[in-house]
Amino acid sequence: MTTATAPSSPASSPAGPPAAGHLRLRLTEHQGRDHLDGGWWPHSRDLSVELRELVDGFPPDRGRIVRVLYSPPAWENRPSRSLPVAAGQVKVGFFPHDDTHLVHLTMSDRSVWLLAVVPPEFSDGHGEEALLAAATPGNHHSASDLLHTVEGEAASIVADHWAAGV
Repeated sequence: MTTATAPSSPASSPAGPPAAGHLRLRLTEHQGRDHLDGGWWPHSRDLSVELRELVDGFPPDRGRIVRVLYSPPAWENRPSRSLPVAAGQVKVGFFPHDDTHLVHLTMSDRSVWLLAVVPPEFSDGHGEEALLAAATPGNHHSASDLLHTVEGEAASIVADHWAAGV
């Protein structure tokens, strides 16, 4: 599992969650094997700011993001068709249906990463739990179901709770 807390940092600190402004992202080891490929926990609902941080901080060994699809109701300050990022421009579009807790990241090799979007308002415990759940191998939850489950339970430290399809 890959965890990114800053554009140049591949692992999070065991001392606690990263400070605001650091990328909160957890990815599965093998993209495309499970229902979700990981989770992203933005700091705000400002899509232009948050997407720039996601694209610029995405682990380079996982590929280069060229297009992002999102759900408009969940975001403010939405870019229209493209977004300037450190490496140029990223195409931006939205789902024709409401799938608020999911983003699709299309990579330069045409692979697609499906990430659960953890609401910025989540507590540290719930946010970390949601990232863990979204990146756990064998996950079979939709992003919405996963977040609903996390909100309704105390934080768990047992990773196989999520792999079992509970």
